[in-house]
Amino acid sequence: MTRKSKKTHETEETEENRVTEGTRVTERGLRLTVLIGESDGWHHRPLYSEIVHRAHQAGLAGASVFRGIEGFGASSMIHTQRLLSLSEDLPVAVVIVDTEERIRAFLPLVDEVIGEGVVVLDACEVIHYPGREESR
Repeated sequence: MTRKSKKTHETEETEENRVTEGTRVTERGLRLTVLIGESDGWHHRPLYSEIVHRAHQAGLAGASVFRGIEGFGASSMIHTQRLLSLSEDLPVAVVIVDTEERIRAFLPLVDEVIGEGVVVLDACEVIHYPGREESR
């Protein structure tokens, strides 16, 4: 996803999937959400960390990791932070948003490291707010 820093006050169609309106840029994108367990790993590293580093190396727009407080997956066992014995494998969501083309090109790198988990793809609208010229 590229960002446009030029300010304009009218709506302008800049590309097929991109609209500039005022000081913001809106474009279509694809959200990749990888749902895994916190204890899942890849070569002695947390799996969520491996996915974030692969996304960074692939030049994707950004990635965030969210730790759940409760959930269950394929095992049907509920993991919760309220019970010490089950708090070691809490649910984790890795969320990455970029263009559809870049996300789909990244999927084989996710396929390499996922042993168990779920990958969700959602079409989304991305709104960029370029930095302001004057400080607040």
